Amino acid sequence: MATRRRFRWGLIVAVLVLAALVAWLLFHPKPVKKTAPPPVPVTAAQVVSQDVPVQVNAIGAALAWQAVTIHAQVSGVLKTVNFTEGTDVTQGQLLAQIDPAPFQAALTQAQGALARDQAQLQEAQLDLARYQKLAAQDSIAKQQVDTQAALVKQDEGVVKIDQGAVATAQINLGYCRITAPVSGRVGLRLVDPGNLVSSTDTNGLLTVNQIEPIAVTFTVPEGDFQRLADASQGFTIPLTVEAMSEETGAPLGLGELRIADNHVDPTNGTVTLKARFPNSQHRLWPGQFVNVTLTLQVLQHAITVPAAAVNQGPKGSFAYVIGPDHKVSAQPVKVGPTEAGVVIINSGLKAGDTVVTDGQMSLKAGLTVAVQPAAASGKPAA
Repeated sequence: MATRRRFRWGLIVAVLVLAALVAWLLFHPKPVKKTAPPPVPVTAAQVVSQDVPVQVNAIGAALAWQAVTIHAQVSGVLKTVNFTEGTDVTQGQLLAQIDPAPFQAALTQAQGALARDQAQLQEAQLDLARYQKLAAQDSIAKQQVDTQAALVKQDEGVVKIDQGAVATAQINLGYCRITAPVSGRVGLRLVDPGNLVSSTDTNGLLTVNQIEPIAVTFTVPEGDFQRLADASQGFTIPLTVEAMSEETGAPLGLGELRIADNHVDPTNGTVTLKARFPNSQHRLWPGQFVNVTLTLQVLQHAITVPAAAVNQGPKGSFAYVIGPDHKVSAQPVKVGPTEAGVVIINSGLKAGDTVVTDGQMSLKAGLTVAVQPAAASGKPAA
């Protein structure tokens, strides 16, 4: 009996111990194994030391260095047109001719009147000389001498009037020959031969545009204007200007900036500048819009990074620098000007450092990164 009782209690104790063991296994917290976060995928670029041109960019328009609209200076019938539309002409080349017959007749008439009045003047001068000789001998009255002297003066005035009429007629006859005032390219003729032309015509006969050299005008803000003025010593030293196609970006030629307007436009705070291009290949054309780039100076051996590598924080600009252990650190930097997507670093980085250019939003100092090819991020390489 006692043996059975002990066996029962032993069985109960064993069951209790087994239950306690099961409960402990079920409810006791398992230790959590800590693992490092996965590397953050980023794209990166190296800090480079290179020569960087400091430039000013603007949109400009080409226009003729000299543009002349040629008008008739006398009225008459346009007899001939002596140029081919759209071709080059040289200064002094005959372009058109107005019927000269009426003006030749007017010149002949003026010359005849001049010859007549010169003869009358000569006769009056001879009479005056005779009267003066007789007056010296007290043979005639002094009043007659004075009257003859006045007549000579009168005839001299008439001759001068006639000389002016002859000169005017000669000028008008010369205006019948219309010549090119400058060398350049002629446009479409605006009047055909046979039409009556006049000096009061508003449209003119044709236009001549000098395109070799050619001008490119553009505007810059006041701040850029001051930089250009300083770099050129008040526009006394020419600055190199490059013109490029607005559509394709192809280079169209190099010129020099020498001319600045004499005021700042108060409506938009800009200054108009004018550059001169040789344009020997005629790649620039009046009215053409172009992109203009001016190089102020070239910074030698500047420390540069892609603009995407520079971030802004509460304490200023910084960049994420990737260390040898692939961990990033936030490095404060002092930045200079940005040129063509490249930022000049004045301090904080050195050539050869590797900086993050994409993926900074997921970063903080001390994280490990995995540098991905630029194509993996869907963005072009910096």
